[in-house]
This record gives sequence, C-alpha cells and structure tokens, in this order.
Amino acid sequence: MAVIKSIAPYAQNGKFAVAPTALTGADTLAYLSGKLQTLYLYNTTGATVTVTIDGDGGTTVTPPGLGNTIDVTGGYAIAIPAGTVQAVALSSIRAYLSGVVNVTGGVAGVTAWIQEG
Repeated sequence: MAVIKSIAPYAQNGKFAVAPTALTGADTLAYLSGKLQTLYLYNTTGATVTVTIDGDGGTTVTPPGLGNTIDVTGGYAIAIPAGTVQAVALSSIRAYLSGVVNVTGGVAGVTAWIQEG
C-alpha cells in the first residue's frame, strides 16, 4: 500500500522533479480540505484502467437543489484510457473523501500524484 505523494509547485524554485507514486491496487491519499488539490492519474498500460476513490467515512449526501440523497459509499470511479492522464480537483468530489481515503483498482503501469496550489 502506498500513499500518493503531493507536490507543491509554488514552494519550488525553477524546475523540479516530480516522482509519481506507482499504484498497487490498495493505496491511500491525504485530502486536505483547506488546500486546492488536483489528483493526476497516468495510465501507461495498453488498456483502460478504472481507479476508485473512496473515503471510509462517506455515506450519503443531499446536494442543494436536488432534494434527494445520493449514496457515496461505493466511491468515485475514474476510467483512465490507455496512454492518458486523467485529473480531478479533489474539492469537486469532497463528499467521497471523508475519513481514510482509499484508492483502489490501480495496477502496474498506473502512477499518480497530487498537485497542491
């Protein structure tokens, strides 16, 4: 199990190396609600891979204007086509990020990193 690394470009001078986290299928990430964080998922495999982000404290939410509750216990799935990078602003899926945030479905050839700021 790996913790997906965060990078903070605003804290760097000039160019800097980014060391993505190789996903193992049972990884975690640290969501910080007070920061702007973007998760990037890079798939170097030859097939689409679906990664699911699921906080263990997520249950249901009632978005304003909808009137019905939405079950978030199954997590937020992101399909990553072969050879592409997909990104998600973590604040836009914060209902799925309560508690310990697990990242499942990653396989060899899929890497991830979080950009802050």
